[in-house]
Amino acid sequence: MREFFKYVFATVVGIIISTFLIALVAVLFIVAIVSSVNEDKSVDVASNSVLYLNLDQSIKERTPNKTFDNLPIIGSGGGKSIGFYDLIRALKKAKTDDNIKCVYLNVSSPGAGRATLKEIRDAMIDFKTSRKKIIAYSEVYTQDAYYLASAANEVYINPQGALEFKGFSSQLTFYKGAMEKIGVEAQIIRVGNYKSAVEPFINDKMSDYNRIQVTAYLGGLYNTFLEGISQSRNIPKDSLYAYANTYRVKQPKDALALKMVDGLKYKDEIIDELKSLSGTGKKETLSTITINDYATNLKTENSESSNKIAVIYANGEITGGEGNDESIGSERISRAIRKARQDDNIKAIVLRVNSGGGSALASDVIWREIVLSKKVKPVIASFGDVAASGGYYIGCAADSIFVQPNTITGSIGVFGIIPNFQNLLTNKLGVTFDGVKTGQYADIMSVNRPLTAGERLIIQNDVNHVYDSFTSRVAEGRKKSKSYIDSIGGGHVWIGTDAVKIGLADRIGNFNDAIVAAGKKAKLKDYKIVEYPQKIDPLKSLLDDATENVRVYYAKREFGENFMLYEQLKKALVHTGIQASMPFQINVQ
Repeated sequence: MREFFKYVFATVVGIIISTFLIALVAVLFIVAIVSSVNEDKSVDVASNSVLYLNLDQSIKERTPNKTFDNLPIIGSGGGKSIGFYDLIRALKKAKTDDNIKCVYLNVSSPGAGRATLKEIRDAMIDFKTSRKKIIAYSEVYTQDAYYLASAANEVYINPQGALEFKGFSSQLTFYKGAMEKIGVEAQIIRVGNYKSAVEPFINDKMSDYNRIQVTAYLGGLYNTFLEGISQSRNIPKDSLYAYANTYRVKQPKDALALKMVDGLKYKDEIIDELKSLSGTGKKETLSTITINDYATNLKTENSESSNKIAVIYANGEITGGEGNDESIGSERISRAIRKARQDDNIKAIVLRVNSGGGSALASDVIWREIVLSKKVKPVIASFGDVAASGGYYIGCAADSIFVQPNTITGSIGVFGIIPNFQNLLTNKLGVTFDGVKTGQYADIMSVNRPLTAGERLIIQNDVNHVYDSFTSRVAEGRKKSKSYIDSIGGGHVWIGTDAVKIGLADRIGNFNDAIVAAGKKAKLKDYKIVEYPQKIDPLKSLLDDATENVRVYYAKREFGENFMLYEQLKKALVHTGIQASMPFQINVQ
C-alpha cells in the first residue's frame, strides 16, 4: 500500500509540474504574439508635444526586442534600452515634426561609450538647427551626462544637486598577487610590447609601454570631451581644463558662476518652461512622448527604391559559433555578410564594429567574408566606441574606415594564456595527477603542470604565425608595407584621431557619414537600409539563455561594481585558442 501511494504521489507531482511548464510556455507564446503586434503599431504624437529624451538608459548598437522584459522571470529584462541609431533617426525626424515643439533632456549617468555619446551629442546639435530648443535638466550630472547636456540650448541643475567635473582617470586592476596566494600561475605567450591584456596576470603595476599608450588615449578622450563643451558653452578649453584641474565646481552655484549651467531650478520650474515652449497652458497637462516610443514610428518609414544598403552590426566579443545579439559569433556574422554579398538588390555594405576583439580564428573567418564582398560591392566600415584587436581585424579590409575622434582602435597583436593550477591543486589541496600518453605533446595544453620548454616554443610559434597573418591582412587592406604595420602594431592602442594620422583609418565621421559614403561609392541616389544579422527570436533567446541570465543576475547582486573584474578574470582563464583582444578593460572615470 505504501508503494502504491508513493507512485500515486509521484504521478500527481509530475502532472502538476508538467501542467505548470505547459502553462508557462503558453503564456510566453501569447505574450510574444501580443508584443510582436504591439511593436508593429505606431505611436500617436499629440500636437504641442515635448520629446522626452531620457538618456539614463542602456544605449546599445541596436534597439533590442523587449518582448519579455516585463515578465516576472529572473534575467528576462535588462531595463530600458534603445539603439543609438534609432535614437539619432528619431531626433532627425523630430526636427521636421510640427507636433514636436521642443526636447526635454534628462540625463544623470548615460549608459553608453564615449564615441556613442558623441554620435548622440552631434545629433542634438543638428536638431537645434530647426530652431526648436533642447532643455537639459538633472539633479546630478556625471561628466558624461554633462558632456551631453552641454549641447542643449539651456542647461539647468537642481539648486541642491551636483555637477561632476574633475578630469579623466583610468585605473587598471592587477591579479598577480592574488593568483600567487591561491597558487595559480598564468603562463603568457604574446607578440607586442603594448599587448597588455596579459599584464594584470604577470605584473603588479603598469608597464612603461602600457603607461605610454594609456596616457595617449586618455588624453585624446579628454581633448574631445573638453572641445565639445568649449564649443557649445563658449568657454575656452584652457579654462575648462583649469576648472577640472583645481576642482572649481564643488556646488551648483559654482557651475552657474562659471557659466557651465544657465540656472538653478527645481523640477516644477522646468515643467513651467516646457509648457511655455510647447504652447501649453499653465493649468493644462504637458503632453510628452518618450524617445523610445517616438522611435517606434521609424519602422514604418521606407524608401520605395529597390536598391539597398546592408548595415551589418558586429557588436561584442568575437567568438566561434553563432553568438548572439551581444556577441559576434563568426558563423552568424559571416553568414550575414555572405547573404548581403549574394543579394543583387544590396548595392553596398556598411560594417558597424563595436568590439574589443576575441578569438583570432573567428576574426579571420569574418575577415574572409569582407574580402570576398569587397570584390563585388563597396564595403565601408564604421567603428564605434571600440574596434580594436580582433575588432580591427574584421574591418581592416573595408574600402574605407570611419572613426570618431574618441574611438579606441588598433591593438594589432595577439596573445595566449595557459593557466597552471599545479600549485593550487597539488600543494594546497593535495590533488595529484598521473596518466599515460601516446606522444610527447599529447597533453600540451594541460593546466595541472607548467609548460615545458618545447611546448612553450610550439605555442609561441603559433602566436607568431597569427600575428604575421594579422599584420599581413592589415597591410593588404590598408595598402601599407607589412613592416610599417608592425611598427604601429605590437598591440598598440590608438585614439581615432591618431588612427587617421597613421593610416589605420581613413576619415573622422559618424555612422551616418559611413552610410552616405557607401551610397555614394555605389552611385546610389535613393536606397533603403536593411539590417543584418536578423535579431534573435526573443522566445528562443529567453529559453536558450535562461541559465546564463540567472547566473549573471545573481553574480551582479553579489559582486556589485566588482562584477566587471570577476568577468574579466573568468574570461582570461577559460578562453581557448589564440586571442586577438583589447589589452585591457577600458574604464575611464
